[in-house]
Amino acid sequence: MHKKLYGLDHLRAFAICFVFLFHYQLFEHPEWLPNIAKFGWTGVDLFFVLSGFLISSQLFFQIKNNVRISFKDFFLKRFFRILPLFWFITGVYFLIPLFREREALPPIWKLLTFTQNFDLNLRDFGTFSHAWSLCVEEHFYFLLPIALILLQKYKQFHKSYWVLIGLFTFGFIIRFYSWEILYFPHIADENAWLFWQKYIYYPTYNRLDGLLIGVSIAAVYQFMPALWNVISKYGNHFLIGSLIILVAAYFLCYVEHSFYASIFGFPLIGIGYGFMVIGAISPTCFLYQINSKITTFIATLSYGIYLVHKGIIHITQLLLNYFGFDSGSTFSLIICIISCISIAFILHQIIEKPFMKLRRKWVA
Repeated sequence: MHKKLYGLDHLRAFAICFVFLFHYQLFEHPEWLPNIAKFGWTGVDLFFVLSGFLISSQLFFQIKNNVRISFKDFFLKRFFRILPLFWFITGVYFLIPLFREREALPPIWKLLTFTQNFDLNLRDFGTFSHAWSLCVEEHFYFLLPIALILLQKYKQFHKSYWVLIGLFTFGFIIRFYSWEILYFPHIADENAWLFWQKYIYYPTYNRLDGLLIGVSIAAVYQFMPALWNVISKYGNHFLIGSLIILVAAYFLCYVEHSFYASIFGFPLIGIGYGFMVIGAISPTCFLYQINSKITTFIATLSYGIYLVHKGIIHITQLLLNYFGFDSGSTFSLIICIISCISIAFILHQIIEKPFMKLRRKWVA
């Protein structure tokens, strides 16, 4: 991006906080928490929209300026940004059993190949299960530049919107198939939720909506300045619209395993967060105009917080119990938040920043 969009820092900070609170329900927690954290699983969908917008914006900027996309350069940038910290946390999970928030880890080859989200058995291999979203994003990072390179090579980029429409339509079809053929035969089982997670929630092909919406916003942002100038005048209106859509999505997905939630929930949530992103990058929106050091700090650490938060919550609550504190109290929640931010900050300093410096040298 050619300039810093502070509005996206606010959204990234909100997304990681929302996900954190949702996952905190897996541990001892205050009684009031589920009332505000039930919809927190959608924070991952906001991350998908943000990734779709930011990554495709960078690539579209190159295309707009007649710069041929280099898959090697793109891969190196993603490699240094994502893998060092991910490999480190994966090593911690496998080498330090105390860090594991649940009983069993998935096979290490599934984590290292980013295939954990396919055929994921949450009951037996639920430790580090939140890495599933990284699998979805890595598949996106791999396929998007290849698709754009091919469209550039064969001079078909002007027709690329058909690819977006096709993939968006494919999402409805494959989710219908997943619900009707794979999940529905198990709907009366005692552990039906496991099959829903396995066949509908985790697979990449069912979770493309947010990424595609982010790509669509980036296309308008980069290639349609006249349309964007009109849209960006209504930043706060889009923000209000996003809240209305997300409220509708909340009620649609209140029973997450239902047919309508499974087929239409993810795209509706993606559209809601897409409106939020449009608002955040519009100069007329208050999110765009506010430069907050706090949200920028949290946004900078969001990747590290996401990777470590379950393990750190688990260890922190063990320590609190050992010293006689109630791990289900609000005090415990505050201590866990401080612990996660502190560890993420340390990891940012000793792993993320050095590798980002190394990335700049390699790419240069």
